[in-house]
Amino acid sequence: MSGAPVGGAPVSGARAGDPATDRARGSADIDVAALRRDEFAWMTAGDQVYLNAASTGPLPARTIATAAEWAARRAQPHRIGDAEQMEILATTRAHVAALVGADAAEIALAPNTSYGINVAARALPLAPGDVVVSVDREFPANVYPWMAQAARGVRFEQLACVDDLPDEEALLRAVARPEVKAVTVSWVQFSSGHRVDLARLGALCRACEKWLVVDAIQGVGAVPLDLAALHVDVLACGMQKWLLAPWGTGFVYVRRALHEVLPPPDVGWLAVRGADDYSRLVDYDFTLRDDARRFEVGTLAYEAFAAATASLALLHALGPDAVAAHVVRLCDAIVAWAASRDDVRLVTRPERARRGGIVSVAPRDPVAASRRLRAAGIVHSLREGAIRLAPHCYNTEEDVARALAVLGEGA
Repeated sequence: MSGAPVGGAPVSGARAGDPATDRARGSADIDVAALRRDEFAWMTAGDQVYLNAASTGPLPARTIATAAEWAARRAQPHRIGDAEQMEILATTRAHVAALVGADAAEIALAPNTSYGINVAARALPLAPGDVVVSVDREFPANVYPWMAQAARGVRFEQLACVDDLPDEEALLRAVARPEVKAVTVSWVQFSSGHRVDLARLGALCRACEKWLVVDAIQGVGAVPLDLAALHVDVLACGMQKWLLAPWGTGFVYVRRALHEVLPPPDVGWLAVRGADDYSRLVDYDFTLRDDARRFEVGTLAYEAFAAATASLALLHALGPDAVAAHVVRLCDAIVAWAASRDDVRLVTRPERARRGGIVSVAPRDPVAASRRLRAAGIVHSLREGAIRLAPHCYNTEEDVARALAVLGEGA
């Protein structure tokens, strides 16, 4: 399947020619009209404005077609060979790696963010009395796996927020405490849209020899990320939000130097080196793979990852930098609107470097404002007492203006 060029870059099917090359694209603006026509035709009707990528990203037409094709072939399983199953997973890892500035060998595929956080929580060499520090108001996926470590004597500590935002200075001070062995934080906070300075935090963790674990689900796909330039030990990300992929798809980045240091907390039959030879499965050789695949457990949802690869190919074709720039412009409009009013509180920090694709605003009556938005066909989220707006590559300035007009009616 192929589509019309979008933003000067060819929009191809599930197999992008070279995601690393596509990453360099993005100087041109995104042709949103063409993108909607080819990939999100339902948006052209105009009855719904979708500003909720932070909850669930819509599936592009190519992704739906890929899912349908694989479902039809899955009905007759002999039509999908073992080699093709392995190939689609390898292709997905390559697309993910190119998007986040990693090597494909550092990517393990997973069903969701929680899986990756659990890998870190259970695999890190933490001992009784050790402390894992985070911030308050984290999404539960990055809280409960750490609370569960109390069973082995590990204490999970959350630092108080300031004005609903993470206190990064307090977090940095905590890194230096001798009992603190690991830091876990969301790159972009789910309710406020606050973006943590990963470069600064990672550098300090590296200097203090502390582990750094990152929940990146609200950042990857909206903000450029180059893990090769950062010190992050484990990063977990579901693909169903900003990556526009099906539910049940995600990945875990494990820094290369840790592959043979961290034992996989759960061991799947494909985690060992000899698993690719299906003719010798009972020659039990418990030698784990030397890459991140050692953290993958069992048979993955091949058809879901095939569809996810189609979505990743679209983002690569658009150009990750172009997508990020487009999101920034749309979020700028929301920030400027909120700053111009005395009846709305801007929850998200206004600086571009301190936010992702989420802008949260708190009118005087958020519940009533949410009702008005829903009645007007503005798809959004009400989170922690604020209206959360999350525009993506398919949104226009007119979409944002419609939402703000409704918000302003009775703010």
